[in-house]
Amino acid sequence: MTLLSAAVTLTLVLYACAAVVAMLRLFRGPRAQDRVVALDFIFMVAMLVLLVLAIRYDSSMYFEAALLMALFGFLSSAALAKFLLRGEVIE
Repeated sequence: MTLLSAAVTLTLVLYACAAVVAMLRLFRGPRAQDRVVALDFIFMVAMLVLLVLAIRYDSSMYFEAALLMALFGFLSSAALAKFLLRGEVIE
């Protein structure tokens, strides 16, 4: 096993642990703001997993998917924050 392969495997395991902790915060709350932050963190971890997989498989398609995931994660976080602040997304 090469050093890069071991580092990628360890990184994926640690990202999975981070996602599990964020899922606990997502389901337990206690406030809606905590759930929004946990959901945004899960999006970020998923994007980072895609980037690590792009390194592992040497494919540029993962980078494009990570870019789209970052865009949708930001937009959903902004929409959820606006909804929690004002009670509506579209005025």
